[in-house]
Amino acid sequence: MPSWTETLFELGVGARVVGVTDWCVHPAAGVAAVPRVGGTKNPRLDAITALAPDLVVANREENRKKDVEALLTRGIRVWVSDARSVAAAVREIGELAALVGVSERAAPLIAACIKEIDRSPTAALRAFVPIWKDPWMTMNRDTYMHDMLRLSGADNIFADRRDRYPRVSLDDVIALKPALILLPDEPYRFSESDAAAFANALPYARVELVDGTLLSWYGPRIPRALEIVRAIVARNN
Repeated sequence: MPSWTETLFELGVGARVVGVTDWCVHPAAGVAAVPRVGGTKNPRLDAITALAPDLVVANREENRKKDVEALLTRGIRVWVSDARSVAAAVREIGELAALVGVSERAAPLIAACIKEIDRSPTAALRAFVPIWKDPWMTMNRDTYMHDMLRLSGADNIFADRRDRYPRVSLDDVIALKPALILLPDEPYRFSESDAAAFANALPYARVELVDGTLLSWYGPRIPRALEIVRAIVARNN
């Protein structure tokens, strides 16, 4: 998972990373020479096995259960993360650091995360954040992205939907009258034309394009993400 790859490098154990996914792009210089073993949904299990890793770092949402089970069957140890809140992601930074023997190195990062979490505002600005287009998709409250918004002072208008990543319509969005629309550049890359379309459909809402990693990546980006997203919400409040 890209964010955990970045975390391992941040914790000073990048030299021990023997394989990464095709989507692991940060830190660019660090991962440039590391072997690629496929995508998060289509890993090359034989390539992973050939690298003889002591530990495979996986994620319940990004990786498939059958691939994790196949690795376990081959005698490979797998740690599976499943953070659905920012606080849970911070705890998992500690777990991963302990697994690779660098708990002390992780302490300042964890402290920085906790400090930013404690600074979270109580005011809530109604917001819509799509994660896909055709069909439109967003997230409910049982997700990391929702919690990042909550801690930044934004109230996710689809928090109460049953599905974690519900399909919605533009009419649904209009009916709920968000004051702020944030358009990330991943997993779907929203564009200026998308921003213009939303501004036309919801003239009362502020629309901003944002770095998608701020909303969805765990690890060393958490403190900066909270600070930046909180500032975005505040200037549109």
